[in-house]
Amino acid sequence: MIAWRAGVVTECRARWDGACESTVALDGDGGTVRALSYPHLVGELVPGARVMLNATALLRGLGTGGYALVVARTDALVPDPLPRPGHLVKARYTPLQAMVLGVDDQESPHHAVLRDADDLAGLPVVVADLHSALPAVVAGARVAAARAGRAAPRVAYVMTDGGALPAWFSRAVDGLRDAGWIDACVTTGQAFGGDHEAVTVHTGLLAARHVVGADLVVVAQGPGNLGTGTRWGFSGVAAGEALNAAAVLGGLPVASLRVSGADARERHLGVSHHSLTAYGRVALAPAHVVVPALPPDLPGTPRDLMADPDPGAWSALADRVAAQAATLTAPAGRHRAVTVEAGTELLDALRGTPVRLSTMGRGLDADPAAFLAAAAAGAYAVTATGD
Repeated sequence: MIAWRAGVVTECRARWDGACESTVALDGDGGTVRALSYPHLVGELVPGARVMLNATALLRGLGTGGYALVVARTDALVPDPLPRPGHLVKARYTPLQAMVLGVDDQESPHHAVLRDADDLAGLPVVVADLHSALPAVVAGARVAAARAGRAAPRVAYVMTDGGALPAWFSRAVDGLRDAGWIDACVTTGQAFGGDHEAVTVHTGLLAARHVVGADLVVVAQGPGNLGTGTRWGFSGVAAGEALNAAAVLGGLPVASLRVSGADARERHLGVSHHSLTAYGRVALAPAHVVVPALPPDLPGTPRDLMADPDPGAWSALADRVAAQAATLTAPAGRHRAVTVEAGTELLDALRGTPVRLSTMGRGLDADPAAFLAAAAAGAYAVTATGD
């Protein structure tokens, strides 16, 4: 069920591509809340506008960034959109379903290219569990390309629908695009709001190659992550399916491990059980699993060794990660292990990202292993071959 609230916009605050943050005074002396609207769905808001809000996740303290979400203006109808091509309906059969032009739509200028497209021709596809890995993967890719004397790769981000559905919610996508770090966002499944829309992850990957002309693809869910503390009940399980899609289309599937040295939950310490399940049980096609070689002198101390600040703490975490990753790779598993140095060069690259790094509320200094693992995957992907 939905917790509804109504109120009046008192201030229009931050804006980024496709999204607007406002302050709303709630009816009935309910105080004020930060509200997020998507102008492409509900129109532009101005001070004095009356709005209907969905406050369900806000009241439960869930991961919406502390926002109530604007459902509609109630004082004025938004004008109908101008007639345009496209018949893909996203957020289907919900009150906010919207029609978009899919890159694979019959009315799309790219339909002829994608109609029979069936091959990624070895295009490297880095798959990650969490949206927070995106800037780190790209940072690693850029530094590795520079080291090899090559231009920065043309990057397409293929966003799956396990987290936020609107790509507009992501400030990372907006900032990375503005900085020239990603060239296009392709939203797939029920996700929407990308530079290109696609029906499935498969057509999203094909669009990355044949429409965007990408040298590198990063696949991850949008911001947010649904987990239940069970082996199978988490939205990141789709990472395994994305590796399968990359493989069946002839791409080079690269698995980015979800790693943490600071998570208070044992199941996420070292290599998260999310990676072990998605890559070990769901991904049936062989992939390249990138294992970060963590140096012994990273900032901070891994959580499980904080009571004993041993100089070898990071080495112990690195050993833990290697042992956990070994369950995924030959001879124990179906995947190929690739060890990548995750030291000062990658750490410096991460410090230079144009967007804020944050995963599960922790920044780079609080959990460097998380971002170094993703950066290592990006670094490997730009110079990898299918051998």
